Amino acid sequence: MAGPKIHKTAIVASDARLADGVSIGPYCIVGNGVKLGKNTRLISHVVIEETEVGENCIIYPFATIGLPPQDTKYKGEKTRVKIGDNNIIREYVTIHRASVGGDGVTSAGDNNFLMAYVHIAHDCKIGNFVVMANVATLAGHVVVGDFAVIGGLVAVHQFTRIGAYSMIGGFSGVGKDVLPYTTVSGARARTYGLNTIGLKRWGFKESTIRDLKQAYKILFRSKLTLKEAIDKIRRDIKASKEIRHLLEFLECNNKRGICR
Repeated sequence: MAGPKIHKTAIVASDARLADGVSIGPYCIVGNGVKLGKNTRLISHVVIEETEVGENCIIYPFATIGLPPQDTKYKGEKTRVKIGDNNIIREYVTIHRASVGGDGVTSAGDNNFLMAYVHIAHDCKIGNFVVMANVATLAGHVVVGDFAVIGGLVAVHQFTRIGAYSMIGGFSGVGKDVLPYTTVSGARARTYGLNTIGLKRWGFKESTIRDLKQAYKILFRSKLTLKEAIDKIRRDIKASKEIRHLLEFLECNNKRGICR
């Protein structure tokens, strides 16, 4: 396999580690502490530092990755960004390295699609197969589950969790946790039901969707307390992988509460 290709106008730090097949286009700046996996491409004008990127990623012009966090407590401590394989990172995306208020890493998994002007703040944790539309914005310490879809111009409050297979409608302000498998929307986002169309597209069985709908009704339409609703779901619904995941999400100690 061919070694890395570096355009003559690019600036690459001496300690950058570039795998075979890496392509660094015009006017890119690859700073200290960068590791790029096989066949990853920086199209042009990309600024990246203190970041590990996996294989087969494409990073488009004017994206900035691994720069210091927008956190007044940050004083130059050694923190990083870690990005997995097969990610598409479009124009003007910003992904900031972590603060010292977490584990020191801002991370994204594999096969994510980050559209133009997406912002991922310090200490966020993004799963796999996540889609974030244009100008979707995550404040610090947000956790996004696998296969979540975040619409355009969405703003997510710090320390919020976005559950797997959920969908957030465009122009929403998300200040509380979004349950897995649900859809939320609104200036102060509210839960509007199960993400049925998405679940069908991802191949969920009809029986699983039916069980999740029943759990949703117990949570939001039974007038039970959260603890009572959890107990009833555990008693009345078969403990499939999806139901267990929903219950674990609900029972996990969270800072924000859940979108009702």
